[in-house]
Amino acid sequence: MRKEIAEFIMEAATNPIFRLVAILIVFDTIMGVFRAIKEKRFNSCIGINGAIRKAAMIVSLLFLALADTVLSLNLIGFIPVEVWQAIGMASPATIGMAEFFALLFIAYEVVSVLKNMTLAGLPMKRVWEYVKGFLSKFTDEMPDDD
Repeated sequence: MRKEIAEFIMEAATNPIFRLVAILIVFDTIMGVFRAIKEKRFNSCIGINGAIRKAAMIVSLLFLALADTVLSLNLIGFIPVEVWQAIGMASPATIGMAEFFALLFIAYEVVSVLKNMTLAGLPMKRVWEYVKGFLSKFTDEMPDDD
């Protein structure tokens, strides 16, 4: 049983979307450390809440990958084969729940990285102000200014 679990985790780790999530989590943590050094206090990226959030992203991706394996869901399976062929793909792509949520996690982490880079003093203020304005205008999900 342990061998099967390890093999499943190793196979999931080869997913490029999952790898991008992991890279962004690490990069966001690094930017959070730089920000904490500048502000001389913990922040939402390197405190316990940030650690729990980041670990939960990884665990949920593994759980959703398992659910995708069991359920064989394809969230973009409704796109006709002719469309895939027209864009040059031989067979339709598969996007399961895990990949869908991984894309959401990527978007979340990119915003967090930009925020931390700006608050750490890196020359990202214009980019962050644009992202912040966009999120404030089109969503109710703008994170607090911590």
